[in-house]
Amino acid sequence: MTRTHRPRHGLALLGSVLTLGLLVSACGGNLDSGSSDEAAEFPGGDPITIYVGQDPGGSTDLIARALAEEVKNELDVAVTVENKPGANGALAAQELAGKKADGHTLMVYNGSLAYITPLAVPEGEAPDIADYEIVTGISQDDYVLVSAADSDLKTVEDLEKLGRPVKFGTTGVGTGSQLSQELLFAQSGIEATAVPFDGGSPTLTAVLGGQVDVGSIQLGEAVEQIESGDLNPIVTFAAERVSYLSDTPTAVEAGYDVPVQQSRAVFAPKGTPADVIDTLAGAFGTAFQAENYQKFNTDNQLTPNEIDGEALRKQWTDNLASYRAVTEKHQIDLGGE
Repeated sequence: MTRTHRPRHGLALLGSVLTLGLLVSACGGNLDSGSSDEAAEFPGGDPITIYVGQDPGGSTDLIARALAEEVKNELDVAVTVENKPGANGALAAQELAGKKADGHTLMVYNGSLAYITPLAVPEGEAPDIADYEIVTGISQDDYVLVSAADSDLKTVEDLEKLGRPVKFGTTGVGTGSQLSQELLFAQSGIEATAVPFDGGSPTLTAVLGGQVDVGSIQLGEAVEQIESGDLNPIVTFAAERVSYLSDTPTAVEAGYDVPVQQSRAVFAPKGTPADVIDTLAGAFGTAFQAENYQKFNTDNQLTPNEIDGEALRKQWTDNLASYRAVTEKHQIDLGGE
């Protein structure tokens, strides 16, 4: 590899081997395909738990809680959010895979775990989206490269003239935060070193505290500090300028091939009956239309990506192929091997 910057440590992921039985029900002595009375009665008054593989307070956590508030009203059951941070969400995904496939345990699954993490770890170590049912897509979130307000680093040109390797904070190894910066620095010829953290909140703190020079953070997590003047937005990694930061250029328009977004979806264990998935999809679809949730999306600069499960699966599979091609082109080793 010709790259000079490397993450300080790799991503520790637990491998997961799923042993799943077929869900069948007896009706007059014949087996059917899972369209059972139990599915028809879902959720039957029993609570639903939504896993989040990140710390409380980050974008994924806030999205999960905003949706849970609406879905509980639609299904008339308790819907709670449970944080299980670690390995960019892989630990939560592994636990989800082992849960009963009855629709009562779900996860807000980050797209980066599906289409970026596999580029950072040995083959087979990242969770495979083929091992899950997908209820629905949710939304997309753009990344923004930021520096502390008292920093002299306000443009990409300032980073080029720094005179030493740039220290850049990421929200974890194998995340869109890492990939966006790796691509920018590779294409601009900037020598840089990645400093991975576990999520957006600690990355943001590191930028504000001067532990790192810059960091790529999801826009929804950086909005408040940008508004208050505590952060300088340098570039966004969106394909086009975002409305909230209309004066901030995109890396793409500056000539760099760096369109990187975070995407999220609702996952369920493999084998969850189709009727249950349909009921859940309908409940989340109603939640998407709720006035409070739509305001939440607007306030947090989220772009709706409320597509069905199979369309989401194709979208993420295509993303993986695209990101694999661009990392190979620029000789980027996300895992630091």
